Amino acid sequence: MPDLVTRVQTALRDHAGPEMGLDGSLIEVVVVADGIASVRLAGACASCPASLSVIITGLEQELKKHVPEVDIIEAVG
Repeated sequence: MPDLVTRVQTALRDHAGPEMGLDGSLIEVVVVADGIASVRLAGACASCPASLSVIITGLEQELKKHVPEVDIIEAVG
């Protein structure tokens, strides 16, 4: 079975990203530990706090369906 980071990357690329209208290359998984997936977003929405909050919430909801070990997604700079 793939490690947790790989599973999160795959779920974001194949499920959560497209669901949110994001290309998988716009989401970089930095680290996954203690139920928290730290991600870095690229593209136009990455610099807008309001958009970032909506995107993170949507990604989090979708990711939980595919990787239940992750409770929270946090955006890192």
